[in-house]
Amino acid sequence: MDSGQRIRALIVDDHPLIREGIAALLAREPAIELVGEAGDGARGVAQFEALRPDVVLMDLQMPGGSGIDAIGAILALDPAARIIVLTTFAGDVRARRALAAGARAYLIKGRVRTDLVAAIRAVMAGARPVDPDVALEMRRHAGDDALTEREAQVLRLVARGLANREIGERLAIGEGTVKNHLKRILSKLGASDRTHAVVIGMERGVLEHL
Repeated sequence: MDSGQRIRALIVDDHPLIREGIAALLAREPAIELVGEAGDGARGVAQFEALRPDVVLMDLQMPGGSGIDAIGAILALDPAARIIVLTTFAGDVRARRALAAGARAYLIKGRVRTDLVAAIRAVMAGARPVDPDVALEMRRHAGDDALTEREAQVLRLVARGLANREIGERLAIGEGTVKNHLKRILSKLGASDRTHAVVIGMERGVLEHL
């Protein structure tokens, strides 16, 4: 990219006030131009294909498909796309999922005013900045055993208030098997009971889709 060229940015977020705030912030930066906005992932992918911006600012939780899905779709169009996740979720599991999907950076919305411009410049320079609190949580849980997909399914159903028997019926497994899954879930998350496991699952991003 030419050093005298403006960085062209696209914002994908379902909250108009967030988009307006970011637009106002970037309007004060002569080196950055906001070239497009989208209110959901599908429109964000379409906007990316039409505009081919230098950087995409992507929310994670939106109607009509997650930001993770949109990241994958954009990278299918252009494997070199630079995507910065902007989210309210600080959970390490959700962050790992976004970075594994191909995001170049992970920024908490509460720090957008102070950190966004620096993050855009860092990503354009080839760096991969991650919010310091999120990075700390990622390091803290680096050695943890991740929940299997079945365990995550069980925990999601626990979060919906289903009893063990109902979970077993929903997943076509025995009640004893459900109990065994719950024991492993509590152990892996360091939870004292099923309610505590749900709280931890929400905080860390295990329960991204309920």
